[in-house]
This record gives sequence, C-alpha cells and structure tokens, in this order.
Amino acid sequence: MLDIMKPILGNRRPRVLLLLPTRTYRAHDFLTAARQLDVEVVIGSDRPQTLLGLSPLKSLSLDFRRVEHAAQLISSFASEYPIDAVVGVDDDTTILATMAAKDLSFPHNTIESIFATRDKHKLRKILVSAGLPAPWFKLLSITEDPEDIANEINFPCVLKPLSLSASRGVIRANNPEQFVDVFHRVVSIIQSSSKEVTHKDEVGQLLVEGFIQGMEVALEGILVQGTLKVLAIFDKPDPLEGPFFEETLYVTPSRLSSDIQKEIISCTAKAAEALGLQEGPIHAELRINDKGAWILEIAARSIGGLCSRTLRFGTGISLEELIIRHSIGGEVGLFERETHAAGVMMIPIPHAGIVREVKGKAEAAAVKGIEEVTITIPVGQKVIPLPEGNRYLGFCFARGATPDGVEAALRDAHHRMEFVIEQAI
Repeated sequence: MLDIMKPILGNRRPRVLLLLPTRTYRAHDFLTAARQLDVEVVIGSDRPQTLLGLSPLKSLSLDFRRVEHAAQLISSFASEYPIDAVVGVDDDTTILATMAAKDLSFPHNTIESIFATRDKHKLRKILVSAGLPAPWFKLLSITEDPEDIANEINFPCVLKPLSLSASRGVIRANNPEQFVDVFHRVVSIIQSSSKEVTHKDEVGQLLVEGFIQGMEVALEGILVQGTLKVLAIFDKPDPLEGPFFEETLYVTPSRLSSDIQKEIISCTAKAAEALGLQEGPIHAELRINDKGAWILEIAARSIGGLCSRTLRFGTGISLEELIIRHSIGGEVGLFERETHAAGVMMIPIPHAGIVREVKGKAEAAAVKGIEEVTITIPVGQKVIPLPEGNRYLGFCFARGATPDGVEAALRDAHHRMEFVIEQAI
C-alpha cells in the first residue's frame, strides 16, 4: 500500500476502479501494475467479466456509450463499496472516468475539457483561440455535395472523422478529384462506426483541414494540478505523408535538438492549459516544421496499444504504475524515464483478409536489442488495414544504447517476419 494512503484507509488497501473495454490492449498491463502497487481492483467493462471468475464486488458491467447512466451505477457501487480512484485506460473510457471522478469528488478534469479532446473540431477552435499554431479547418456535414466544396478547398488537405482514434478515417487529398473520393470514403467509415460514438453529431459531420508538413512526434506526460510532467518524447522516424497515416515506429529519447524538444513541451503544456486539462495522463501528437510545433491531437489518456511497454521509470516502474499511483494521490514527479533508448514497431496490416500464418517470429525475436515480439491478432482472424481498420498485427519492442540502434533493430525484426493473409471471399 502507498504510504500516503495509510492515514486515510487504515488497514484497507486502496481500491481502484479500472474502466477496461473488452477490446482494449491495456488490461494485462494495468492489472499487473495494480498488483505491483498492492492496490485492489474493480473492473468496469462493457461486458460481464464472468470468464475471469470475479465476484460482484470485483466487477461492474457498464455501457460506455450511456455515460450518464454508467456514472450513476459507479456512484451507487461506491456508496456501498468505497473506491479511491477511477482510471479510464483509453479513448472509450475517458469521458465516463471524468464524470465518475467528479461525482465522487476525486481530482478530475472538467467534462468540457475531455469532450474537447474527443472532438477534433472543438480542439481546433480552442487551440486557435489560445493563439497556438493551427491549420485552416472547416466543419462539413456528411450530407453536403463534395463536388460543390472541392473547388473552394486549398490543397493538400486532410479529411477526418470528429472522434475516431488511431488515425482511423484520416485521409489526405491532393486535388479536387481526390477530395470527392476521399469525402465519400470518410463518410462511409463514419457511418460504419456509428455504434462506437457517444454523440450523434459525431456521425453527421467531418472535419477538413490543411495538411501540416513536417516530422511527427509524440509526447507522453502526466498532469498534476495543471503542471505537465513530461515522461517521454517519441520520434516517429517513418514519414507520415499520407494518403493514410498509419503509425509504425516510436523511438525514445528523441533525437531532435534540445531547443525543438523544449518547443514541443511548451506547445503541449499550452494546449493542455487552453483545454482546461488538470489531472492525469496525456498523449499528444505534434508535427514539427520551420514554423515550430503544431498540435495534431491531444488525448486525456496514455499512449495506446501496447506501446507503454517501451517506458520504464525509476527502478523499472511501468507507465501504468505511475498512472495508478497518481490516481490515488501518490507522488509521480520524482520518477524519470530510464536512460536506455527504447522503441516499438506497431506491425501494420498490409491488406485485408484472414491471417493464415505468421512466419519468422522466432528470427525477429532473436535480433540483438529486441526484447519482445507480441502478435495480437490470432491466426484465423479477419484483419482490416487503415483507414477503415484500427488495429495492428502486433508489437515489437527493442531497447538499447542509442535511438539509432533501437530503430535499426526494430526494422530488422520487422523485415524478418512474414504474415500470410488470405483474401477473404
């Protein structure tokens, strides 16, 4: 038990409600972190956790799309079985986690700030109002005729849904003809994902904005009473020029100059302040060019997928441990990322179909510097690549003395693997 909690709880262990969608990659790592901290866990999920053999005290069945109702269920549960924190692990749970934290008088972000991180149009408006660099942007209805709009657009541009994550539905258009085709494709993606959104406006609109040239980076941080604690800056060495924006490589520490890194940190901190974010993890995506740092997106949650496994702090503490520690009032400001370079390859899906075989996994794992190769989509399962899909075939992790060495190891490992994907009939 964390020492800070002992005067409050006596002999009771801290109890944390983890909001874990059944499709999340993050369950294992968060549950492992809770065990490391000797924290009792209640799982809130969109399906009953009967397979885990959990008692009613250990599990809550919640509809993440009906956030007000789910927040009421959490409050009712907490009135009988006190909890000390609510942690949302990904985009699907940030709004509910904030509502529940507010109802239970835990430190929390405002509901408005979370909605702004989940709505790309609101985010752009807030950043512009705060004087931060932003491309031109325009909100469109999915019922508009793209041919009427195409000749009024400056190119290149990017069309995107308002709330989908992991670059799903984000597509570049370079001319009016492409704009028409991309518009219809993005609308189709939005309509096919209508069951995943919490507000109907997200289904009826899309955003078009100017394409920002430059290198892309990511910042991982945690906010404590509005102050940004930077945990890592990741380089994304693969060019992300479109037409789709599938992320592959993340490598830290960044190889950018200290001045540019300071600008990345400053831009992220200003964006968080403008949004009104105060507490908890944040993950920001930025582009860097000769005009400075530009926020692409900022989310009130930690890095997605299994990518957090690249990060270790202090004497081997995981990112999930830091997040849980902060949620129950523990100190996080003194923990620094380990000195070794680290990185992850998010293995992209080359084309749609059914995974029939994975070749070369052992050879990839044997590459010097590779720590782990995890295939997350089993043989026999159907796969869909971006921009319609939102998953990866798996993750490959490396650690080493330098970022260049880590990047080389990840590329070598990926090159040694082959995924046999049979076209679905």
